Amino acid sequence: MTASDVQGAQEAGDALAERLFKATIEALELYHVYLGERLGLYQALRGAGTATPAELAEAAGIAERYAREWLEQQAVTGIVEVAEDPGGDGTRRYRLPAGHAEVLLDRDSLRYMGPLAGGVAGVGGVLPAVMDAFRSGGGVPYEDYGAGVRGFISGINRPMFLHQLGSQWVPAMPEVHARLQADPPARVADVGCGTGWSCIGLALAYPRAVVHGLDLDEASVAEARHNAAAAGVADRVEFAVRDAAHPDLAGRYDLVCAFETIHDMADPVGALAAMRALRAEGGAVLVGDEKVAEAFTAPGDELERWNYAWSAVHCLPVGMIEPPGSPRRPGVPAGTGTVIRPSTLRRYAVEAGFTGLEVLPIENDFWRFYRLVG
Repeated sequence: MTASDVQGAQEAGDALAERLFKATIEALELYHVYLGERLGLYQALRGAGTATPAELAEAAGIAERYAREWLEQQAVTGIVEVAEDPGGDGTRRYRLPAGHAEVLLDRDSLRYMGPLAGGVAGVGGVLPAVMDAFRSGGGVPYEDYGAGVRGFISGINRPMFLHQLGSQWVPAMPEVHARLQADPPARVADVGCGTGWSCIGLALAYPRAVVHGLDLDEASVAEARHNAAAAGVADRVEFAVRDAAHPDLAGRYDLVCAFETIHDMADPVGALAAMRALRAEGGAVLVGDEKVAEAFTAPGDELERWNYAWSAVHCLPVGMIEPPGSPRRPGVPAGTGTVIRPSTLRRYAVEAGFTGLEVLPIENDFWRFYRLVG
């Protein structure tokens, strides 16, 4: 190596060392956000306006010494701020800035990011199982990731479903939008509905429609039923732990949709074939999934890094588990992973019996929307 090569290698090594050091700080800061959200510390701080460590400890039901350490850490990192500092650790008062409160606590805001920390914590809890999957080529069941990941997926997508599904996404298919507003009541099937916020968003946007949510995760379906009741739409939204391929469901629905779930499925072709069978004559099939690049490029932008960051530790392991009763066929599990490119979904759609797909003109930072045709 030349002297220039040696210097370049040293600079590259220094840059990576600094990057990993900063990433470690940010990862640990996410754990503090997780504690703040799960223990109700942000909620208590917002309710109090300002609080000393002792006051926060009493309001949230935690130990004062931990309240002080958490508040100091949050202030040092800039998530909370010091409101008054009379000179002693125990008397210092802290507050949550108004803009930060929306990001951390407003569950219906499109700026809400509180669930992210729970997703990272949930993945951390199953890393030994992920390592085993790396060695064996197997997978990790979705339910093993627990409430943290389930809450992350539910919470981070909820605002989009409530604010955008009925105002932007479905209206991109004008005749479907009109059908969901008409009589007789339209029927919608939501495949892989999770905790139900997509179904609830549809029901709120289209008061005449009847929505059926289908999912194989019992905990998600139980939570979905609770969410629908709390939202006042349980009379028009039903949930079932049921395979979408059940023959009793065929040909019944004016709209069949699946949001951010096809890439997680061991048998995406089978799922899309089931969705094709679910639609009634003249019905539509809508898929929303990750907005990744058209082709692999390295290094990638932040969105590509975001999707790959989740893939090998969550979406790929989940997608390597075949659901009970799944038919054995070549290419299952498909092993899609989070990075489901348009060409991949198009191939799956054709294998499922569609003639192709149309990318809908919907602006979204994270998802791309497809209407499957034929």
